[in-house]
Amino acid sequence: MAHIRKYKNKADKKYFYEYRIRYRDPITQEKKEKSKRGFTSSKEALIAAVAEEQRLSEGIEQGPISLRSFLEMWLEEYKEGTIRKNTLDLHKYSINKHILPYFKNISLQDVKPIMYQKFLNQMAKENYSKRTIEIVNGTMYGALERAIKLGKILKNPCEGAIIRGEEKKDEIKFMNSDDIPIFLTEAYKYGYIYWIFFKVLIETGLRKGEAAALQWTDIDLKAKTMTITKTLDFTAKNKDELLGDPKTDHSRRTITISNTLANDLHFHKKYQNQNKLALADIYNHDLNLVLCRNDGNFMPKSSLFNAFSRILKRTDIPEIPIHCLRHTHAVLLLESGATMKYIQERLGHGSAQITADVYAHISKKIEKDTMDNFENYTKDILK
Repeated sequence: MAHIRKYKNKADKKYFYEYRIRYRDPITQEKKEKSKRGFTSSKEALIAAVAEEQRLSEGIEQGPISLRSFLEMWLEEYKEGTIRKNTLDLHKYSINKHILPYFKNISLQDVKPIMYQKFLNQMAKENYSKRTIEIVNGTMYGALERAIKLGKILKNPCEGAIIRGEEKKDEIKFMNSDDIPIFLTEAYKYGYIYWIFFKVLIETGLRKGEAAALQWTDIDLKAKTMTITKTLDFTAKNKDELLGDPKTDHSRRTITISNTLANDLHFHKKYQNQNKLALADIYNHDLNLVLCRNDGNFMPKSSLFNAFSRILKRTDIPEIPIHCLRHTHAVLLLESGATMKYIQERLGHGSAQITADVYAHISKKIEKDTMDNFENYTKDILK
């Protein structure tokens, strides 16, 4: 039987409730205890406790089970440790942002096809893009497929659902090539470590997490190559969780770098070695990061975002998100005549079609400019 206790939060002096459950592990037969706090009422704590007692009875609830409890179990028992962290975070976001706020405390068995279709339609009415709705549907569908395998439901209510919503494609923003020297000059004035970070993004098209995760073992200055095998989790609570798998399997790649960037990184390595000598044991030698703070620790996301925004404000360059430096690199490649296939492999896209879909309108603009230049050049020759 669950025990409900009232307690006072030290931070805001408000009262909350927690439950404590004593149970016997069905496998080891050991006596265990589980608790959870933060409930705003004793009734809320009791409902949660009853649901948890059901789940613990066999590792999954017997009989009726709330959709909330099942989704939490699905994430914990079937997803954590089996998929990439960013994919897990996407599932959690879909559940907590969209699914649970709509279905609230409904039981798993009470989710019916027409009810689920109304949920998807409501998302479309709220102007969520078709892609966002597809992602949420993928989470729900996958979870309820597992519910079928576990014998909790007979049919998946998501089966055959129709996904509405507009195909929203945001206009690609990038920094014009004429603005890049102005930006980098101002970045250098702002701070050398930000200048080298942003220069790498522009010259390589790396995602910010990929750039932040670069270690010196990933760079061959002699061969002028850079190998991307990981990404940095800016929200990691300790160093063991800092470096994780890249966004997709296609994100693992080796790219060439220019002579200019190789020279910049050669100087940067000397710069870092001076910091290592000066700071000695204070320096984070174990991380071996390329793009980092002067003490060798990783660059916080907020610092990068703030620095990028402030540098842009010091110039007349239009405000753009930092991710647009990746687009800037792609546009530079297009302008230099690179093929979509080459850009795909360099950026780590799954296919050239994805790359073409993203940069199609830019490619068409470049083709038009090229044709305009051709006509201007040949107007006297071919008249």
